[in-house]
Amino acid sequence: MGPTQHYVTPLHLSGNTTQVQNDLLKKALAEAVSQAYLEAIQQLDRQSAQTVLDLDKKLASEVAASVVEIIQRHTASDKYKDEEVGSNRVYPPTYRVRPIEAQVTELRKLFPSLGDCMEKMARKPVPQGAEAWFAIPRWQALASTYNEATELLLGVLATRRKVSNRVLGRLGPTYLRQGERSKLAEKILADQQVGCDILVVAAQAGLLHRGCSARRTRVAMAGNEFGLGVFAFGCMLLTHPERLSTGDTLMIDCGGDEYSVRGDYTFDRVPLFDYDIAGIEFSAFYEDRARNLWGTPTGFLFKWS
Repeated sequence: MGPTQHYVTPLHLSGNTTQVQNDLLKKALAEAVSQAYLEAIQQLDRQSAQTVLDLDKKLASEVAASVVEIIQRHTASDKYKDEEVGSNRVYPPTYRVRPIEAQVTELRKLFPSLGDCMEKMARKPVPQGAEAWFAIPRWQALASTYNEATELLLGVLATRRKVSNRVLGRLGPTYLRQGERSKLAEKILADQQVGCDILVVAAQAGLLHRGCSARRTRVAMAGNEFGLGVFAFGCMLLTHPERLSTGDTLMIDCGGDEYSVRGDYTFDRVPLFDYDIAGIEFSAFYEDRARNLWGTPTGFLFKWS
């Protein structure tokens, strides 16, 4: 996939900044600029000062760009920073994202009850961080609970691929649940695409957060980013089987979901899709363990114009 130009505005899940935050940031930045001015003029003489002044708009533009870059660099949390490892895992060479119309057609073959989809959404440029547009059904269009929809999805996947389910019979609500951030993002998407059974979602398939633990990824996400769970990524596997088709590919932790290995509501694990010569393996792993083998797929929200 080549570089993409981004013209869309992110829609942050935590909401816009408050007026109090804006005032405090403005005050802090003004003080920093004043301090920088005082330190800079000590290094200047009349000639160099005039040279700087002659730059005029260029100087102001560069200062503004530098301040924005510094702020953005410090918006990422350092929490669980030690739960990152280097990784050179990538997608299989045969993996290509299909046109949204082809994805929708495939999903309707597998789930004939699915209704509308706003396919024209995929004509927009993807938000920064996303790789492409994916068609992902609302689980509510297929089952009465998220857990039932997930089991249905895994069952359909097993009719198309060889799947070893290591947590078979342990996918009820005491074992598996959606993360709150992912639930909120799903609601926003559904509200934006009213009446659609199949949502068009800007997403990346794991590469962005490769080598990070699930909980490190959760705190390091952009403001408009959210983790994809078992149901969402399982649907992506149905339309893109090549994504998980070789043993040396980047495997998947579904960080949009949380898992309790004992079914006691202690949600300290994360569901996983792995692959070897025997096929796909579905299991769970510790949310605080970083491995070079895995990455977390995520989606991105944006403001509608």
